[in-house]
Amino acid sequence: MMVKTPKVAVLYGFGINCDHETKAVFDMAGADAERIHVNELVNGDKDLADYHIMAVPGGFSFGDHLGSGRLMGNRLRYGLRKMMRNFVKEGKLVIGICNGFQVLVKMGLLPGDEEVGMEQTASLTLNNSGQYEDRWVTLEFNPDTPCVWTKGLTRVRVPVRHGEGKFVTIDDTNLDRWDENGQLVVRYVDPNSEYPAAADELLPYPV
Repeated sequence: MMVKTPKVAVLYGFGINCDHETKAVFDMAGADAERIHVNELVNGDKDLADYHIMAVPGGFSFGDHLGSGRLMGNRLRYGLRKMMRNFVKEGKLVIGICNGFQVLVKMGLLPGDEEVGMEQTASLTLNNSGQYEDRWVTLEFNPDTPCVWTKGLTRVRVPVRHGEGKFVTIDDTNLDRWDENGQLVVRYVDPNSEYPAAADELLPYPV
């Protein structure tokens, strides 16, 4: 689906922040971005069908009570299930940034399936270190993934700040399936390793 000026729904409310910055970046990229309160969608005042992209910015939605992204994930899954399913099935784009990514995982939209069943099969939980991580890491991107957000990226050095950054799944065989489907888009890698790094390399802590 190609449109000249994509319309972007940037969600805000209930502890989401960085929505102004997210809107500004989409506008700078040539999109027509609009900040929309989550309740405007849930209550039917706004229709997600009128947009081409939905962005869930970072922050501390609902104060991270019951886990990072848990309550906002439930709010979207049960309040917007039909709207979200139609949106994704039409091939429209969704991006979750920081806490927004945790929201998408907790609501079952990621890693996802063809039916967009929105049944949670993975989560982000407490770090193995048992502490809040605030440091720089090196990320490597899968060049064969269908993800449009990472096209052309190879490696980046970025800061991370999270207490719940450990990706887990209810069945480890899911990881192999997601890998085959190109759904494991980015991995932590040793910054001193050659590119591309070994896909299943177990990294020492900290790297």
